[in-house]
Amino acid sequence: MDYPNDQAPGAPVRSGIPEHGRIPKYYAVKARIDRLVGELGEDRPIPTERDLSEEYGVARETVRQALRELVLEGKLRRRGRGTVVAGPKLEQPLSLASYTEGVRRQGRTPGRTLVGLERFPCPDALAAETGLSRGEPVWHLERVLLADEERVGLESTYVAVARVPRLDTDFDPDSSFYAYLQSLDLAFGDADERIETVLATPREALLIGTPPALPMLLIHRVSRDAQGRPLERVRSLYRGDRFSFTAHLNG
Repeated sequence: MDYPNDQAPGAPVRSGIPEHGRIPKYYAVKARIDRLVGELGEDRPIPTERDLSEEYGVARETVRQALRELVLEGKLRRRGRGTVVAGPKLEQPLSLASYTEGVRRQGRTPGRTLVGLERFPCPDALAAETGLSRGEPVWHLERVLLADEERVGLESTYVAVARVPRLDTDFDPDSSFYAYLQSLDLAFGDADERIETVLATPREALLIGTPPALPMLLIHRVSRDAQGRPLERVRSLYRGDRFSFTAHLNG
């Protein structure tokens, strides 16, 4: 089996080719399907597993493994009993900007579905992380993130009741929380952010509508206002197959 040119020595990326030069059969198939994906447009169906196995002269399980990886990488997506080309990933900036702004910049329609809004005394762990006082009332706002009505993430926001006392009556859960804070003249000063790769819990996978084995990008953020006082603590879980993150760095 010949391999695509983008796997040859000297290519920009030689992913998949060990130093001994032997490449797994499924990966060679994956590279060829990946090239086919680049030739097709978004939402175009790819050939069936049977057709691909016959075309490449490999077992259907080999094709199946290649397709599974391309689905996990967000290049393909399942539709009914078939598989189609996925659209480009959403690029979210790593900055003090809202999810709404990031999605709109790419011509997509942002949205949110409320999971729950509850009020409870600030626990020790949250107090230690944010600088809030132990036992003071805090809100927990949990929402599913949408892009063009597609579920793409899950967001949990913790904020002191004293900062937004009417959150349960004045805030539209489908709108930007950052815009709501700005309407109250609460300005962001700085934030600490941490990103890690995780698997969703069964509850999270059910809310987002993904299989539990799909890798997720988890962002933890603790924000402060212009005076350095704690403002919010956010835990955002994004689908790894639908998101990438960007940052501008100065030297």
